[in-house]
Amino acid sequence: MVDQRLLPTQEVWHTYEDADAVADAIKTMVVRGAPAIGVSAAYGLALEAAKFQGEASDLLNLLREKAKVLEATRPTAINLKWALQRMLDLAQRRQSEDIQTLCQALVAEAEEIHAEDIRLCQSIGDAGSTLIPPGSRVLTHCNAGALATGDYGTALGVIRSARDKIAHVWVDETRPFLQGARLTAWELMRDEIPCKLICDNMAGHFMQRKLVDAVVVGADRITSTGAVANKIGTYSLAVLCRFHEIPFYVAAPYSTVDLNLSDGMDIPIEERDRREVTHVGQTQIAPDGVPVANPAFDVTPPELVTAIITERGVIRPPFARGLAEVVAAAGRS
Repeated sequence: MVDQRLLPTQEVWHTYEDADAVADAIKTMVVRGAPAIGVSAAYGLALEAAKFQGEASDLLNLLREKAKVLEATRPTAINLKWALQRMLDLAQRRQSEDIQTLCQALVAEAEEIHAEDIRLCQSIGDAGSTLIPPGSRVLTHCNAGALATGDYGTALGVIRSARDKIAHVWVDETRPFLQGARLTAWELMRDEIPCKLICDNMAGHFMQRKLVDAVVVGADRITSTGAVANKIGTYSLAVLCRFHEIPFYVAAPYSTVDLNLSDGMDIPIEERDRREVTHVGQTQIAPDGVPVANPAFDVTPPELVTAIITERGVIRPPFARGLAEVVAAAGRS
């Protein structure tokens, strides 16, 4: 994995050999982004299978134990739980096979989860590009690009597919972890897609002056009714979009949809380290001992979402039926 904490000034890659190490990488934000941590977690279990020597029943118990460790790292993104369950379901179904065949199947399943995510992102990009008029100035929040997925990206997948129609991308910094400034700007510049970095509190200014034509974001969890949990600050952008009559689009694969939840307020919101707020890198910017609140995500109600872009096309409100169909088409209930 590339260490996303060090980008954009350093590109450092780490190698992992077991699920505990992958769990630590997810927890400490070496890797982040809902689809990416789902793929990483699947590989974490595959690593355990690849080196396992013993009986199938013992492997299944080990995988269940390691899945709990991995799932506990980030509570908001549903892709993490989905990928782990997919791996455990395969191990359960095929536990009667010889251990070598089972282990190979688990490794292949993790690789397929990764490959599937790339295919889904490309389909999301193609579907979303139809919503972007020529000459658009598009604003995106946080990082929903190749770094946050298997590759290509969700929100940035839409931007990549529509690049010939985009005048430039407004990239807000995304405090406190600065995923926009550090990661999204880095991806767009590498792809030579025109972009302009702004502070989070500048979005309303540019909307007021009619310099934003659309907002496209990713998601960490979408409820059955279309409530969207995404990086903190997303809800504020959606409210601004509603006032300024700017379309607010959410791009996400089926694995992000949680049909077990309808009310967005039931989505667990991760509270992260206070130091992310009191420091920028190693530089302290707040008084010693100041109380801090640091929710990593907020929830945007479906009433503020113009459309949800999925691998099966664009879903308009009301979202319940379309989201259920996307999940059903993927063979997941």
